[in-house]
Amino acid sequence: MTTARLITWTAFLAVFAMAARVTVGPDTWWHLRTGETILETGEIPRTDSFSYTRAGEDWRIPGWLVQVPMAWLYRWGGPGALNLWVAAMVTLAFWFVHRAMVGGPFLKAFIIVLAATAAGVYWAARPYILTFLLAAVFLWILEDWRRGRADRLWWLPVLMVVWANGHGGFAAGVILWGVYLAGALLESFRAARETGSLRLGPRSGKLLAVGLAMLLAVAANPFGFEMLLYPFKTVSIEALQDFIQEWQSPNFHERQVWPFAAMIFLIFGAAGASKKGLSLEDFLLVSGWGFLGLLAGRNIALFALAGALVLARHAAPLLAGWSEATGVRLQPQRTVARPLSVVNWVLLLLIALAAGLKAWSVVPQQANRAAFEDFLPLGAVDFIEAERPPGRIFNTYNWGAYLLWALPEYPVFVDGRTDLYNDEVIGEWFVVVRGEEGWDRILDRWDVHLVLVEPGLPVVFLLEDAGWELLYEDDRSVVIARPEVPE
Repeated sequence: MTTARLITWTAFLAVFAMAARVTVGPDTWWHLRTGETILETGEIPRTDSFSYTRAGEDWRIPGWLVQVPMAWLYRWGGPGALNLWVAAMVTLAFWFVHRAMVGGPFLKAFIIVLAATAAGVYWAARPYILTFLLAAVFLWILEDWRRGRADRLWWLPVLMVVWANGHGGFAAGVILWGVYLAGALLESFRAARETGSLRLGPRSGKLLAVGLAMLLAVAANPFGFEMLLYPFKTVSIEALQDFIQEWQSPNFHERQVWPFAAMIFLIFGAAGASKKGLSLEDFLLVSGWGFLGLLAGRNIALFALAGALVLARHAAPLLAGWSEATGVRLQPQRTVARPLSVVNWVLLLLIALAAGLKAWSVVPQQANRAAFEDFLPLGAVDFIEAERPPGRIFNTYNWGAYLLWALPEYPVFVDGRTDLYNDEVIGEWFVVVRGEEGWDRILDRWDVHLVLVEPGLPVVFLLEDAGWELLYEDDRSVVIARPEVPE
């Protein structure tokens, strides 16, 4: 085993170990419930049946192509299987990024680990992980085409069919295509200035044809061309930007966001110091995804993929020049003596063992339940499941998905399907939890008989004052019941 391969394998094992964690989050559960519903009925839901506030309403969302395998995995191995699935998807995504990068093994390994550290802020067992993977595949295809290494452009519409049926983030693929189209159009414009003939170059023409095919491919889903409007509908919901953390700007006082900042500054530094000019594609990849990452934390992961390519492209010549000036060899030898090869194999096996142990630690049910206790009302759910108090539940937003999974006979007030509830229901939810004027009328209008929220919220004290009965309480949650009206 050569040192170069040892470095590369170590980088990917490090990425896998980082991604092997409890990634089943609050919103995972409604995806699992949807997948289970599809498996049980053989049909993709078109109306809501999980809530009482939107019961029977049209529900259009791409995701079935991932939700069904997620349900299979959960049936087979529980939350641990989903954790390993996410780790595998993340590692595969960075494999495609590594293939698209330039530079030596040391540089590529460093950037891959840095990019993974930045992207790790948003890895979860949700269909979004398909967007993360396919964004990396799109970058690989477009980069190879741009550099003349291989032409796989017609795979993009095929992959777009998968993307549009797997997650609403397919708009990221269109954005990436647009970045490289802008570069191709600039080439056509420069050629037109030299020849005096304004014509669309063959590269631009092919990309435009591929782009048209991609848009048509989006329509190859159960909801047809209607899905083209889905990304616009999602970003138009004010509650996303105002209250949902992943849609808010990152807080740079939190250390988990620092690798994102480090990548931005390293890219600026490398591009400024490098004699290699900053292409339009590189500028748009960094500025475009950088802006989206600053706008919403969920986009940091996609910035990390694109930023890795740009950072490697400009850091590679800098390191090559430094190596030549100092005489320090940065490229490991292609062949090594047998003793060193044996040592490298031993090191790789030890590193693989450590990564395997890290991955195994997130498989047991007990480990996952211990993690769930930090953000889910497990005790309250156990109580409701045992006692079966009657009536509709008003629930905390982040718990809705778990409730519709764990207590399917209790429809929820709201859950993570923000595109379904829109600002109307989410706005009512905020009025209630904050105890604002009209909170009681909202509960009356929806005929709510149970309230399951965090202790200490203003509505909890208002309910107590109104004579509601405390049925259950722990450090994380309370269950309060409407007082019975005498007959």
